[in-house]
Amino acid sequence: MTDFRQQALDYHAQPTPGKISVELSTPAETAQDLALAYSPGVAEPVREIAQDPENAYKYTAKGNLVAVITNGTAILGLGNLGPLASKPVMEGKALLFKRFANIDSIDIEVKHRTVDEFVDTVANIADTFGGINLEDIKAPECFMIEKALKERCSIPVFHDDQHGTAIVTAAGMINALDIQGKKIEESVIVCMGAGAAAVSCMELLISCGAMREKIYMLDRKGVIHASRDDLNEYKRRFANNTDMRTLEEVINGADIFVGVSGPDVITADHVKLMAPNPVIFACSNPDPEIKPELAHEARSDLIMATGRSDYPNQVNNVLCFPFIFRGALDVRASTINEEMKVAAVHAIRQIAKEPVSKEVLKASGHKELSFGKEYIIPKPMDPRLLTRVSRAVAQAAIDSGVAGIEMPEGYMAE
Repeated sequence: MTDFRQQALDYHAQPTPGKISVELSTPAETAQDLALAYSPGVAEPVREIAQDPENAYKYTAKGNLVAVITNGTAILGLGNLGPLASKPVMEGKALLFKRFANIDSIDIEVKHRTVDEFVDTVANIADTFGGINLEDIKAPECFMIEKALKERCSIPVFHDDQHGTAIVTAAGMINALDIQGKKIEESVIVCMGAGAAAVSCMELLISCGAMREKIYMLDRKGVIHASRDDLNEYKRRFANNTDMRTLEEVINGADIFVGVSGPDVITADHVKLMAPNPVIFACSNPDPEIKPELAHEARSDLIMATGRSDYPNQVNNVLCFPFIFRGALDVRASTINEEMKVAAVHAIRQIAKEPVSKEVLKASGHKELSFGKEYIIPKPMDPRLLTRVSRAVAQAAIDSGVAGIEMPEGYMAE
């Protein structure tokens, strides 16, 4: 662990501090180049954009530029360490945008006193970008911030901790249920955790067919039920009219357990209480709600996913967010709506059902992979994610009326 810690520090410090840089995309070698790039040549696109703001997509990098923005109040599993401490994470997100979808992005860390102040700051700079990726903002403020920014901005605003997690979870979950011979609309779901990721995961599962009345959500005080008077508006959506109050009660006979909470919160005895052929997504990172070895020892008929790369079925947001933005940017979508998220779910889950190339096997360190209990979600290195998910998202944006332009001819053809 000490060696890995030093490797991580060295990686971020060498050969130059940080993980991203700016590169020139046009020549800047001659006096003529500089005259075109700056004065007097730059005046021409300025005039065109002033005449029609849409020309910013033609003459600037706006259409391929995403801002990764945070206030540092919920950094990974580390908590509220402040904006500056979150900068390595935001740079990492920018790295992933570039690596997986060739999207340029810049990290922005915001200090603020109120939610309104944060929203004003982001809204006032939004026109610089083609999209905004919100990151590592604690609940319930993240819900209010995203909602306000979506109302004020004419570009996509996407809180990845909510929706990216939800999309990958839903894709893997539907595939797992297919393998287990279960239907999502008939499944009883226990969700441990009631923060941003938990609420968004459950809402998207509902969009994919789950029944709200069959979902039991728990926070630190136990089951979220209709008699509680301490619930915010987001938890109230999942306040069941039930007499059950404990995890032991709700997990008894449940088909699905989704954990977005903390380590070791369920035991082997809890797993044994679940229905035949259960599905467990223990997504707390780095330590899941139950260790896979313990869960499999308790039940031989389960399918399990975690947030870790060293176990099968990693729920990894990189399967989603670069391609959601790629598709949204390429048709100039004004928002990322539910239709686009559901389209991403089905595009991702379909890839897992198809043969895996030798290149992906090599990159992911596997000799073979085929659709089944230990392969329900594609690997991040699969190039089909870029083409399939981006195209599905772009088409959904067009079909739902939020695209600014038609899909380019031959877009993301394989």
